[in-house]
Amino acid sequence: MPVLRHSSYPGPPRYLYNEHLQTIVPSAFRKVKGLVYERERLDLSDGDFLDLDWVDKGSKRLVILTHGLEGDSRRPYIMGTAKLFAQNGWDVLAWNCRSCSGEMNRAFRLYNHGEIGDIHEVIQHALRTKQYEEVALVGYSMGGNITLKYLGVHGKGAPDVIRQGVAVSAPVDLGSSARILDNPSNRFYKKRFLSKLTRKVLMKAELHPGLLDITKLKSVQVWQDFDEAFSAPLGGYRDATDFYTQASALNYMPGIEVPVLLVNAQNDPILTPQCAPAALAQQHSHIYLETPRLGGHVGFMVARDEFTWAERRALEFVSS
Repeated sequence: MPVLRHSSYPGPPRYLYNEHLQTIVPSAFRKVKGLVYERERLDLSDGDFLDLDWVDKGSKRLVILTHGLEGDSRRPYIMGTAKLFAQNGWDVLAWNCRSCSGEMNRAFRLYNHGEIGDIHEVIQHALRTKQYEEVALVGYSMGGNITLKYLGVHGKGAPDVIRQGVAVSAPVDLGSSARILDNPSNRFYKKRFLSKLTRKVLMKAELHPGLLDITKLKSVQVWQDFDEAFSAPLGGYRDATDFYTQASALNYMPGIEVPVLLVNAQNDPILTPQCAPAALAQQHSHIYLETPRLGGHVGFMVARDEFTWAERRALEFVSS
């Protein structure tokens, strides 16, 4: 579809005057009240588990929410989306990637941007559990990449009830996103992600002795060093380059067979222009690309609104 040249995002509140404030303030200070989840543990085919958080409204429509790197179902952007969709008559399933629900997973692996086997098991479980007539997939950041890769890989083989997908602030070209994290202006995000992931690597090394060389942590300088030493082996990839190639949704998006919306802000500090594939969107009948000038990374706050513009835009898109 044609690229949406004019975004409906009205812009952030005045005090969020740059891309970093537009990114950090919603993540650190936003509170979503009045949402109650029901937790379910899903046993996976490989003997591991995932924790699923439901909002059951008894609806025939379900939205499945996928969080970002080192996020979980309690992040404000997930809870905001869950609350908005529930208020509008949808059931909600916000799933936590392996190791992200507050308890370390058992297997010698973590989640990653290219892992779509887990979301497939989540979808299959949801369809076995209840008789849904319509399912929408909504993902943020890493979760947006997972959503788009899943729909691209499965194409016409995806369950018929999946009608739409939405990806917000999605690093669909993972290699370029990894490199931009090394920019001096992004040291806050890089340090925060590395700190959290390093703790998990150390836990994995303790649970699975001899399978990871944790001495390599001392030599991590750029983000690719971490992916080479840890993300790749924990994800079953040959090396960092193989990881970036196989994980990037951009390499699979031509196979998408349902309408999808990709929303990436032009001022997103940790995404590159390669993550807004205008040429692909222009020639693909199912891909809508919207690139607001402002918004930051998973930001898109609006003055005096309980919900972000991205949350309302996701609901609008899947309801149209």
